[in-house]
Parts: sequence; structure tokens; C-alpha cells
Amino acid sequence: MTVLPNIDKILRSATEAGDLPGVVALAATREGPTYQGAAGKRALPAGPDMTVDSVFWIASMTKAITSTAAMQLVERGDLQLDQPISEVLPELASPWVLEGFDEAGEPKLRLAARPITLRHLLTHTAGFGYDIWNANLLRYEEKTGTPSIISCENKALTMPLTFEPGARWDYGINIDWVGKVVERVSGQMLGAFFRENVFEPLGMKDTVFKLDDAQRRRLVGMHTRQTDGSLAPMPFEIPQEPEFQMGGGGLYGTAADYLAFEIMFLNEGRATGGRQVLKPETIRAMRENQMGALNVRLLKTMIPAYSNDAEFFPGMVKKWGLGFMINTERVPGGRSAGSLAWAGLGNTYFWIDPTKHIAGVILMQLVPFADAKALELYDRFEKAVYAELA
Repeated sequence: MTVLPNIDKILRSATEAGDLPGVVALAATREGPTYQGAAGKRALPAGPDMTVDSVFWIASMTKAITSTAAMQLVERGDLQLDQPISEVLPELASPWVLEGFDEAGEPKLRLAARPITLRHLLTHTAGFGYDIWNANLLRYEEKTGTPSIISCENKALTMPLTFEPGARWDYGINIDWVGKVVERVSGQMLGAFFRENVFEPLGMKDTVFKLDDAQRRRLVGMHTRQTDGSLAPMPFEIPQEPEFQMGGGGLYGTAADYLAFEIMFLNEGRATGGRQVLKPETIRAMRENQMGALNVRLLKTMIPAYSNDAEFFPGMVKKWGLGFMINTERVPGGRSAGSLAWAGLGNTYFWIDPTKHIAGVILMQLVPFADAKALELYDRFEKAVYAELA
């Protein structure tokens, strides 16, 4: 592991200034990890010091892992990207589309004209959304008593579509449905499939839906950015005995585990120990634009306590592959065009650059998502990594 004091200083300065409670950041090349650092506290006001093996809720960074599991089943011939997903999940045979509300405030619903496919789900073009960024879905939940997806209740998956499958991009519960697909096809609980087919081959020992005692002792507390800019601890935990394991955002893990997952994408699907987790042609497909002329768009917040307006690289065209956002232009001082990335609600972020063979992950635990201080640190970390490694 390379000693990079400039990056250490960047992390330390952000926490010492009180901008962020604590942070862990790691970077790698194809050969393996090249940098690791931690700064600040696991929990405010006086929790233990942050360490590189600290455990975070990685939230929507779960999605890339669930997408990987689905693509393993595609490789085996058990799934096809463009088959109607109702062949696997009959409950999606006749999805409803929410068109708005009538004068009495009742939802206006119609049946979708096109079937949902696995490709639609993996690219967030199926029509599903999230209440955090969709006013109609938030109103629908309130009207019908449908729980939010964070409840991990099966009823949360009964939300309607907001547009025809394939018509546009909107970020939502698509990958939670992909998790259901993996379970239905494999006959295993999602966590068990992950453990056998992803975690064990990659040496990811601390990535779980259910925390054990040792992981809980290293768990990082959640925080909230208050209106005056200060930080306060916030009680938060994903249900540990859920009705379903949330393939869109239910995992806890460490930065080292996630970096091992990223390195696999730098090495054409091979784990560091040499085991082939995905075929090279599958990796290439996952890295390519799979949404055609559609584009990733700004997420406009409906619940400011949990998310700011969110968009990576405003003004740049972004696409979606099979599990990742793709930036179509080079980021000055950072990642190449064609790099893969996404994030988690608690301000966890990662990128994979298959051109320069660099990957990075930076984990924090605070809301709202897309926190300005967290994004600033993410940007500084990325640029410092490229200054050292590129």
C-alpha cells in the first residue's frame, strides 16, 4: 500500500474543520489497492476514531452488486435481458402507470402498454421511481398508505410506474425488483446468492444485509446536516429482519470490500485471486450504454431532509449501463470518459475508470444525499488520486 500524505491531509482537513463527521477512502489499480485512509469519528460527538475497516450502510451502492448477480444468471442462460420479466415475476405481468390524480385526489391509473424487461430494470428505464425524487409517488404513498422502500416491506414494491417501460430514465425501485428476480431464478435468498457467487470469490467478508456483533462494533453512525450547517447524530438502521432483502440499497460493508468488487471490473471480471466472477464480454456489456438515446437526468428532491437536488456533472450527457452510470466526457483532473460510477443515500460514492485502470471509493454517513461538503471532498479525493496514480 502506497503512503500518500497529500490524500491523508485532504481527508483529515475536512473532518478537523467540522465539515464532515468521518470518512474512509480507498483507491486501486488493476494490481490491487494503492491507497487507504481514514479520518474523523465514526459517530459524533465523541465516538471512536474512524478506521479503514469501519462498516457503513452503502445504500444504493448495493445496486451494482445486485446487477452483477443478475448478469451471472444471464451468463448461465437462466435469464435474458429482453425477455418480459413477467415470465419470472408474474406479479409484473400487468403493471399500472400512474398518470396523476383526479379532482377528488384519487390516483389515475392505467395498464402499461409494453412489458417490462430485465434490461429496463437494470437501466432504470422500466418506469419505477422513488418517492424522494417524485412528487406523484410521494402523494400516492400518502393516499394509499403504501410504505416507503426503506421499510423493506413487500407492499413497498407495489408502487405503480410513472411512464411506459423504455420511455425515459428515472431512478427508482427497479433493482429491488432485480433482487426478487435473482431470488426467484436461483431459489436462494439474495444474501445467500451474493455470498456464494460474489462475496466469497472476491474476499468480501464484511458485506452483509444483517450485521453480526463484530460488524456492529465497527458500525459508523448516521448523521444529519442541519439547516445551520452543523452536524447531528441521527438514529438509523435498515431493518435487520426484513420482509425482503433490499437489492436496491440494503447492504452494509467496508470500503475494502467494495474496492475488491471494483477491481474485478478493472480485471475483465477476474477476482484478485484469479477466479472468473463475470466473463469479459459481460463486463464489456455492463460498461456500455444500454439505454440508447435516453439520458440520465437531474433528481429533483421532494424530501429535502434526505436528499438535495442531485446530478453528477451537470451539463454533461450521462448514460446508464447494466448497473452503473456512465460519464460520456472526461472529467478534468479525474476519471476518463466511459467511466462507471454511482453512490448511496448516506453520501457513499465510487467510480471505476476502465481506461486508466483506476478505481476509488469514499464513504461517509450523513444525509441529505449530495451534501455539498461531501461532494467537495469526493472531488478533491478523486483529483488527488489521479495526480498520484495516473
